[in-house]
Amino acid sequence: MMDISMKEWITGVIQNHKTVAVPVMTHPGIELTGKSVREACCDGQTHFEAIKALAGRYPTAAATVIMDLTVEAEAFGADVHFTEDAVPAVIGHLLNDADDIKALKVPSLKAARVPEYLKANLLSARAINDRPVLGGCIGPFSLAGRLYDMSEIMVLIYQNPDAAHTLLAKCTEFILKYCKALKMTGVDGVVMAEPAAGLMSDDDCKRFSSDYIRYIVGQVQDDSFSIVLHNCGNTGHCTKAMVATGAAAYHFGNKCDMRQVIKDVPPTALAMGNIDPVSVFKEGTPEQMYETTTRLLQEMKQYPNFVLSSGCDTPPHTPMENIDAFFKALDDFDKTI
Repeated sequence: MMDISMKEWITGVIQNHKTVAVPVMTHPGIELTGKSVREACCDGQTHFEAIKALAGRYPTAAATVIMDLTVEAEAFGADVHFTEDAVPAVIGHLLNDADDIKALKVPSLKAARVPEYLKANLLSARAINDRPVLGGCIGPFSLAGRLYDMSEIMVLIYQNPDAAHTLLAKCTEFILKYCKALKMTGVDGVVMAEPAAGLMSDDDCKRFSSDYIRYIVGQVQDDSFSIVLHNCGNTGHCTKAMVATGAAAYHFGNKCDMRQVIKDVPPTALAMGNIDPVSVFKEGTPEQMYETTTRLLQEMKQYPNFVLSSGCDTPPHTPMENIDAFFKALDDFDKTI
């Protein structure tokens, strides 16, 4: 655990004349330890060892856990497909109609793989004390979409908004329990992934996502624990709804223009992003990575609250040479400041 609070850490990042980096990545750490994605997603010790390995190799300003958007859905009873070297995926959907939603029970924190993720967070918080450790969870609308089907939830919010709100309330109840448990492990915050909210307009995003997230933020965020809201589905059209949550930081995907979205972020909150995790981190060359990172840093240098990051979780088999080039570009840029 850090010697300073998260509030102090965020203030320090903003006041620091140099830019810091918090890429969302754990998969390279899994590969450093010689384990499979499946092992890390199912075993808290393996997951922790991947986080620790990355913290030892790269000067990230914070450590992050795996962005796994199946953990909470599986706890509710959804079927999840695992392979050795790919991110788990929800199969089909658990709910079919309003009656199913009404009958849905909010699970305990002992369900499915939740205990293993709490274990990974606990071990990471105890072992890594030179930077914040950020846990992870899904957002309420994205969870609802995985339980009801993403296309069907988009129809439901218009045809039967009351049923949609009932489902969102149950999702929020569980996510809040999970965030409180994550906070108890000693981690310094949580990256809440809410990509499905980017499918909605700004107004609908606020009604069916941000209002629920704001409630969670009000319950768990304080000087020692921060919510980082990630929405890689946002192309810039729902940034105001994101900011309405009151989160301490906002993480943007590569589909939006950081120069534009940061204008809607309060100067006291962090704006994080947004190098493409696939076309640049995984599929690009080190030269492309260096050039892309340098260009983004130049574009954002007037914003003290900007934090360099990937646009989403870096995928399995991202070349280490590209990650090295990412940090080399940052180091070279900071030397000019």
